Amino acid sequence: MPVLRIDAADDPRLADYRDLTDVALRRVLEPAGGLYIAESAKVIARATGAGHRVRSVLVQEKWVADIEPLVADAPVYVVSDAVAEQVTGYAVHRGALAAMHRPILPPAAQVVAGARTVLVLEDIVDHTNVGAAFRAAAGLGVDAVLVTPRCADPLYRRSVRVSMGTVFQVPWTRLPAWLEAEGPSGSEILHDAGLHVVALALADDAVPLDVFAAARPDRVALLLGAEGDGLSRRALAAADTVVTIPMAGGVDSLNVASAAAVALWALR
Repeated sequence: MPVLRIDAADDPRLADYRDLTDVALRRVLEPAGGLYIAESAKVIARATGAGHRVRSVLVQEKWVADIEPLVADAPVYVVSDAVAEQVTGYAVHRGALAAMHRPILPPAAQVVAGARTVLVLEDIVDHTNVGAAFRAAAGLGVDAVLVTPRCADPLYRRSVRVSMGTVFQVPWTRLPAWLEAEGPSGSEILHDAGLHVVALALADDAVPLDVFAAARPDRVALLLGAEGDGLSRRALAAADTVVTIPMAGGVDSLNVASAAAVALWALR
C-alpha cells in the first residue's frame, strides 16, 4: 500500500475525486470510467467486504491508520483538509474517499431467484431516497433490490453515504428494461420467478397494507415509484395487488423512503 503525500489540488493523480458536487459530471464519468466513490472508513470497509476493488484512496493524515487495514495494493493519497476541499468542492468531514471499481451487475433473474421479498424502485431520481430505501431494505430483511433503467444510481456517492454502505449488503441489479414493449420486461422477470407483484400506491381499490400483510403471499415483489408522480400506469397495471398505507391528519402519503421502511416492516 503506497502512501503518497500530495500538496497540489491540481495533481493529475487526484482526477477521480475532482468536483464531486457536480452531479451531471459524475453521471458522465462514473459509468464510463467504471468507478464509484465510497466515503468514510465504514463505507469503504463494507465495499471491500463485499469484494469490491479499491483503485485509490484520498485521505487526510489523521485517518491513514483507519484506512490501512482496508487497502491492499492501491495507492493512498494523503492530503490536507484544504487540498481535499479544493479537489472535491466540499469539506470532507469523514476523512477518506475511495475510488472503487464498479462490479459487474448480475442478471435480474439471477438476483431474484429464490428471493422471498424483493424491492423494486421505479424511476426514483433522488439519490438520497435511493440510499435510504436501500438502508431500509438491508435492515428489514429484503433479499434483493431491483432498480429500473431510469432510477438514480445506487452507487452514486450520496446514495452510498445515505445508505451507510448497506448498498453493498443487499444483492441488487439494474433491470435492462422495465415495462417496454420489446424484450423481457421487468414485470415478466418478476412473475416468471414466481413473485407476487405488489404496487404501493394511492388507488380507490387499494388494499390496506396491514390487511395485505396479514395474509401475504410467500414471495413478494414490492414496487415503489418516484416522489410526486408515484408509480407509472403500466407498473400499476402489471401489479397483482395494489396496496396503500392508511394515513391520518389529512396527509395522503409518505416520502418514498419512509413508505418503503413502513411497508417492508409490515411484510418482514
